[in-house]
Formats: sequence, structure tokens, C-alpha cells
Amino acid sequence: MKKVNYIKKVGWLIVIIFVVTAVVFVVLTYPRYQHDMHETRERLLSGSQVIQTNSGPIEYADVGDGYPVLVVHGAGGGYDQGLILAKTFIGDDFRWIVISRFGYLRTSLPADASPAAMADAYVDLLNELNISRVAIVGVSRGGPSSLQFALRHPDRCSALVMQSAISHTPPPESAMQKIVFNTIFRSDFVYWLITTKFESYLISMFGVPAEAQARLTPAEKEWASEFLRTMHPISLRKAGIYNDREYNIHDYPIERITVPTLVIHAEDDSLVPFTQGQYTAQNIPGARLIKQQSGGHFLMGEHEKVRSKVEEFLKQHTRADAEK
Repeated sequence: MKKVNYIKKVGWLIVIIFVVTAVVFVVLTYPRYQHDMHETRERLLSGSQVIQTNSGPIEYADVGDGYPVLVVHGAGGGYDQGLILAKTFIGDDFRWIVISRFGYLRTSLPADASPAAMADAYVDLLNELNISRVAIVGVSRGGPSSLQFALRHPDRCSALVMQSAISHTPPPESAMQKIVFNTIFRSDFVYWLITTKFESYLISMFGVPAEAQARLTPAEKEWASEFLRTMHPISLRKAGIYNDREYNIHDYPIERITVPTLVIHAEDDSLVPFTQGQYTAQNIPGARLIKQQSGGHFLMGEHEKVRSKVEEFLKQHTRADAEK
């Protein structure tokens, strides 16, 4: 009996030590978290504007000169993530129209928040901005609405780029992905804590294998860190994240797409499988597939090469419009 009581006391002592350690850790880290979130919110408010459209309020950033390119971010993003994607993969020779999709940041979540409705909202935004035609670049979960834009509004779409993008019914979520959605994406503090203390693990969760991470330069590691920070605060993006999960992507009739299409995908993308890119390229008539052997979902280590290919493609297929 004494031995049992001793074991219980030791067990309770371990629990108490763990709880006290956790409390102390939170107390010490919370001020930094609050500071980071305050800075993030200030930055988000100063970098974009909201315009009223027939589809409701849409947040966007309008940057640069040249032919307009509509940049469509992935899950967990917003216009700020779109700006990083535009800077990295499109270049300065174009005008970036970078949106926050339904449920992200200051773009509201309407009753119909499907990819098709989002594509129609793109047209409403372009109407308000007096832009007749754009090229569109869809990244990751930005793929479905980009496909719908090309399908539903070919007269407004001069070219389509699908980068690490979902194009048809994705595979079921893994157990780990479900845990992430049900824990990390429900708390600003938890997500901030993981990006601060366990960044490498989170990068792996977002489709960049450990092997690819080991080859990253310091500049590439900083890019990945900056990209992860574009998901702060998660509470301002949560509605969009869960809307993306709610609308299961069906197999659209993408064989009807007539606009020039470029598909870029890495074979080792563990978040959006390479088969998604293959499906897109095989079913859109005349689509060109650029297959990267490594780099994961973020195409790490291949940014300059990918940007060169995207720029070349966009210039080739928007030149006639730009000269009008």
C-alpha cells in the first residue's frame, strides 16, 4: 500500500511540475506573442483595401504596372500571402491584383462560398477596377477557383497558371492533417507558438520534405519563415480555411478550358500530390507541364527557375492584350 501511495505521489508531482512549467512558459512567451500579433494586424490593415462588389466586399492589393495578373492564394493565406507569391514567382514586369479569397482576412464569407462563386467574384472585382482581361495564377487551394474562372469567364482570362495547385478531388485527409486542422488552426497562440518553436516540423506539414529542407540556403529558410508568418493571425483566416475543407473539389470539366495553361508541380509535394498537376495538364487541351523533381509544395530551391518560366509564359500569352 505504501508503495502504491508513493507511486501516486510521484505521479502527481510530475503532473504538477509539468503544469507549472507550462504556465511559466506561457507567461514568459505571451508578451512576445501579443507584440507580434499587434504588429501583424497593423501590417494587414495598411497593405490592402476593401472594395464593394456585386459579390460583397473583397479585399485586395493592387501593385505595380504592366499587364494585370490576378494572384490567388492557397489555404491559410490572404492577400499578404499572395503578395509573397507574386514577388517570388511572377516578377515586377506585371501588375499584381492580389485578393483575399472568401473567408480570409477582410473578404466576407457569403452563403455561397464555392469556387464557382469565387470565380464570379473575381469578375466583379475586375469590373470595379475597370480591368477587362487578366492572366490568373492559382496556387495550392487557389487552384479550384482559378479553374472555374477560366471555365466560366474565358473572355476575361488570357492565361492560366496552376502552381502546386489542386485541380480535382483530393485524397482523404491523413490523421495528422485532421489533428492540425482541429488544434493548430483553432488558436492564434498555438499556431504562433509552433511557427516560433517548431518551424521545421510545420514546414514539413506543408509539403516540404526534410530532405528538401536540408538543402535550403539561409535566404530560402527565411522565405519559408516569412511565408508561414503570412498565416498570422489564424483567427482572421479560419473561416476561409474551413470553407476550403467544406467545399470538396469535384472533377470539373476542365477539358473545356480554352485559355493557354501552364502547370508547375513538384514530384515530392507531400501536401498536394503531383498527380493533381498531372491531371490538370492531361485534361486541359494544350496545357504545358513543368515537372520539378524536388522542392516540395513551396518549390524550394527552384524559385528563380520557376519565376523565369512563369514570366516567359505570361509574356508570351499576354503580349497581344498588352499591345491593345
